[in-house]
Amino acid sequence: MKVAIFTDTYLPETNGVANTLGKLRSYFEDNRIGYRLFAPQYEKTKNEKGVIRFSSLRFLPNPESRVSFPDYFLIEKELESFKPDLIHIITPFSIGLCGLRYAKIKNIPIVSSYHTNFSQYLGYFKLRFLERLSWNYFRWFHRQCRKNYCPSKDTLNTLTEKGIKNLEIWSRGINSKAFSPEFRDPLFRIKLGIHHKLVFLYVGRISPEKDIDILPDVIKGLSSEYSASVHFLFAGDGSYLDTMKRLALPNTTFLGFVKGPELSKLYASSDIFLFPSSTETFGNVVLEAMASGLPVIGCSMGGVSDNLIDGYNGIACRPRNSIDFYKACNKLLENEDYAYELSKNALRHTSTIKWENIFETLVASYNEVIGETPLKDKEALYSETA
Repeated sequence: MKVAIFTDTYLPETNGVANTLGKLRSYFEDNRIGYRLFAPQYEKTKNEKGVIRFSSLRFLPNPESRVSFPDYFLIEKELESFKPDLIHIITPFSIGLCGLRYAKIKNIPIVSSYHTNFSQYLGYFKLRFLERLSWNYFRWFHRQCRKNYCPSKDTLNTLTEKGIKNLEIWSRGINSKAFSPEFRDPLFRIKLGIHHKLVFLYVGRISPEKDIDILPDVIKGLSSEYSASVHFLFAGDGSYLDTMKRLALPNTTFLGFVKGPELSKLYASSDIFLFPSSTETFGNVVLEAMASGLPVIGCSMGGVSDNLIDGYNGIACRPRNSIDFYKACNKLLENEDYAYELSKNALRHTSTIKWENIFETLVASYNEVIGETPLKDKEALYSETA
């Protein structure tokens, strides 16, 4: 099998899509699956086997993607030699459209992914008037694909309602060796002066579409009631960070961008994961937190609900409802045994979710698509248009 992947976000960018693609590429390497990955060029990108990059600029309304400037003739030349069996388009923008064009010309089966709630984001950036137009575009794009992968049941239901077909769930896994309670570090807590407190942690972009603006009221309320026994840690960067800092929130520390072993230590050294976002198509950070032994207080809407089971491994709150989030935090503060039970169940929930199984299922789906309709003889096909 040979797979060509087209994406407008990739490593070293830090987001769920880029991280998932990095793991998928490693899986391809380990299992000797041929691939070419077409992605944006970043400031400090090194040459990598099988990865072809194009110059790009940051797309401000959605920091997860780049405005890329792909060279179609380079793509064509690379793929004429590679001869892919399947094209997987991760993002339906500039690089992705090049993949779509090539696949249509060469009669190569196409699959695509829906990873980000672009249309939902429009309201956060005062662009809701573009919502209908955006869904028209997504319907046009995805109807050309034999399968459209999405990461959660909630996302699948949303796309079904919007008229997108051929849907299939491509979920996410967790590396329990990278995220585990074993990384808890008392010295880390002492250094931050939080060793005697119950620590709430947020990890992710600090930006409007993550509903981060509802947390100041929660923090102020809990700090007023439990000033000596609570602390809030924020790990991440984004357009709303300066606003949060200007609020001078009590018992709050902004750590900036954290990754690698430091991130593993941060999760394990906290006590409760606080994640208000209602716009997730999945929410990788929720699995990372659970695998680290943290109960999750999150939103009952969006992809988070695939893993957040209310009363089992966390507490589900109504979208953008600061009162719900305050009550959930208060409940865990007042009931240590309940919090511990949620923590145990969080670990139990993530113990069976493995990346290996996720990618095996994806490759099986690839094989189904490749076998659906016999293509023309590849050598003949390429020689016809060479």
